[in-house]
Amino acid sequence: MTQASASPADTSAHTADRASAVPAAPVAKKVPTERVHHGDVFVDPYEWLRDKESAEVIAHLKAENAYQEAVTAHQEPLREAIFQEIKGRTKETDLSVPSRKDDWWYYTRSEEGKEYGIQCRVRAATTDDPVADWTPPAVEPGVDVPGEEVLLDGNVEAEGKPFFSVGGVAVTVDGNLYAYAVDNSGDERFTARIKDLRTGELLPDVIENVFYGVAFSPDGKRLFYTVVDESWRPYQVKAHVLGTPVSEDQLIYQEDDVAMWLGFELSSDRRYLVLSIGCSEYSETRMLAFDNFDAGLTTVISRDERILYEAEPFLQHQPDGTSAERILLTHNKDAINSMVSLVDPAELSKPLSEQNWSTVVAHSDHVRVNGAGVTATHAVVSIRKDTIERVQVLPLAGLGTETQQAAVEPAFDEELYTASVSGTDYKAPVIRVGYTSYFTPSRVYDFVLPTEQKPAGELLLQKESPVLGGYDGDDYVATREWATAADGTKVPLSVLRHKSVQQDGTAPGLVYGYGSYEMSMDPGFGIPRLSLLDRGIVMVIAHIRGGGELGRHWYEDGKKLNKKNTFTDFIAATDWLAGSGWVDSSRIAAMGGSAGGLLMGAVANMAPEKYAAVLAQVPFVDALTSVLDPELPLSALEWEEWGNPITDPDVYAYMKSYSPYENVHAVAYPKVAAVTSFNDTRVLYVEPAKWVQALRNATTGQEPIVMKIEMEGGHGGASGRYVQWRERAWDYAFVADSLGANELLPGAGLK
Repeated sequence: MTQASASPADTSAHTADRASAVPAAPVAKKVPTERVHHGDVFVDPYEWLRDKESAEVIAHLKAENAYQEAVTAHQEPLREAIFQEIKGRTKETDLSVPSRKDDWWYYTRSEEGKEYGIQCRVRAATTDDPVADWTPPAVEPGVDVPGEEVLLDGNVEAEGKPFFSVGGVAVTVDGNLYAYAVDNSGDERFTARIKDLRTGELLPDVIENVFYGVAFSPDGKRLFYTVVDESWRPYQVKAHVLGTPVSEDQLIYQEDDVAMWLGFELSSDRRYLVLSIGCSEYSETRMLAFDNFDAGLTTVISRDERILYEAEPFLQHQPDGTSAERILLTHNKDAINSMVSLVDPAELSKPLSEQNWSTVVAHSDHVRVNGAGVTATHAVVSIRKDTIERVQVLPLAGLGTETQQAAVEPAFDEELYTASVSGTDYKAPVIRVGYTSYFTPSRVYDFVLPTEQKPAGELLLQKESPVLGGYDGDDYVATREWATAADGTKVPLSVLRHKSVQQDGTAPGLVYGYGSYEMSMDPGFGIPRLSLLDRGIVMVIAHIRGGGELGRHWYEDGKKLNKKNTFTDFIAATDWLAGSGWVDSSRIAAMGGSAGGLLMGAVANMAPEKYAAVLAQVPFVDALTSVLDPELPLSALEWEEWGNPITDPDVYAYMKSYSPYENVHAVAYPKVAAVTSFNDTRVLYVEPAKWVQALRNATTGQEPIVMKIEMEGGHGGASGRYVQWRERAWDYAFVADSLGANELLPGAGLK
């Protein structure tokens, strides 16, 4: 039977046979727990599942896994087929394009049969031709590279460990020391170690429980790192002096506001340590000059001004040959979509209303400015226009004055694509640009910065990620369509399909969405997705409110007391697909993860009849309970996204009206799969565990509701690329099987 003629009804007999062999779904006991806020009493029968140390909870989770394995056992051949398709299209022995830092080229190798990447480097040359010096060496997969040094072999590091993830690496300017942070449990708490690359020996310095990101001071004597508090919020930046006890590490800064996130980086020219403190609505930057370390931190703009901004200090060369301190600000002062300004640090001592800022990139209602940085010669600006992320560069000479030159933007041919800066070095005459589209595999370009001789710059393709198995991008089609939301708002959609699918109303469909934190679902290539399209599934990526695709307004119209717009936009996208002529409206699935998992829970409650299946990955489905408890991981940071239901009864009532777990009701729910990880610190496993119990209790239908839990994974699932491919194959097999799309289209698949 071909995919085009299959439907879920055709397999009903087989379903009945399977049902007789499937054990009963796990039933958790009910232990009523009262939650009282603003006079409202909510009785939660499954809150006891939060006790991660309980043997009874562990036994229940294992029973859930056993149940889902039984319910989905028939999908194993499809899972294996999709896994082999992913594997067959992936060049397993490959390497990244080398990136230069100081006197070395750094790159990552992958080898067939090995789960993890191998971090390597080779020495770089310096000649009188800067562009040639910054052109990466030609390295071939599987071919030994003369002079190669292995910095970190993830396969060796992961041996005997249940989980492996690298949370940050750093190299000293002289290239002698290499710091790396490793997580072996999935809880995003890393152990930092330092390797002497001259001898291959590890230094005795070991720093436990660090967060993402490590960096050396320019002199190589200090290692900076971040520490999280009990709720997993990064709140301290510390400096470890090499060779001294960790207990004596210097506290550079501690952020006590539980609603603020703390991070750090070195300025592009490595003259400053730059601390970023903020939430989604305002921020504060503090800087520490390495040439005056003991003077401590200075604040750029106080958070009391309620401005959302980023600051990049640099030296601007003046016409008289001198250099002047400047700060490049990306900010939303009187600019909801943000803009870029140049400021003399001396201005910052004045009241904000009296400061003189020079405009570099003016505000626009149609262009969202995402950020700006510098090289030694140019400002590099990231913008979003017409939903598409783009890169622009401007010479530093004359920046912020009447002589400022026009921005130059690398040009690309496709309508729907993503271009972003993937790496720059302050001294380089090029910037590294990553490019991808839905059906163009990831490309790495070096963009030679404009000069008088080449005012438009030059785009040099360094690599296009190989795709094996006879892949041809012309076999697929991506179009931009628009759905109309309930309030009349036009919602952009990206519609993906195999070119052989006919617009005859018989195909299966899948709608994917996220819609939170101003995150945009940008065009990008993905090998696993091809396995769905090759089975005739028409996929819609819904760019719903709460994301950032259409600027800051688009985000603000989908957060806090406007959050329901995210859900109704997704349903509008589903209605568009159902009425598009491409699909059978009874064969549509929905998929989303994390905050997109909240979306899945909400639309399952609001419009269960529109979906044949719902796949919720690490789903944030008990949102109100979590945000009400500031002691839970990261909860206080969520107040800027959802509102604070602890202090605001209107926010409490609004969240209660949509939080998926609390709005499960008697209705025929579709097939549901909740996929989670035991060690996830961002969305705790207890949320989907409680949700599936509530769904099973309430549903008036017969479709199975399952939970798959990775007992040794974190928010991103298990580690190791083959394990992750199998997880993706599980997800996609669940979707495809639920839609009766098990078979490949004629001529599709691996060649």
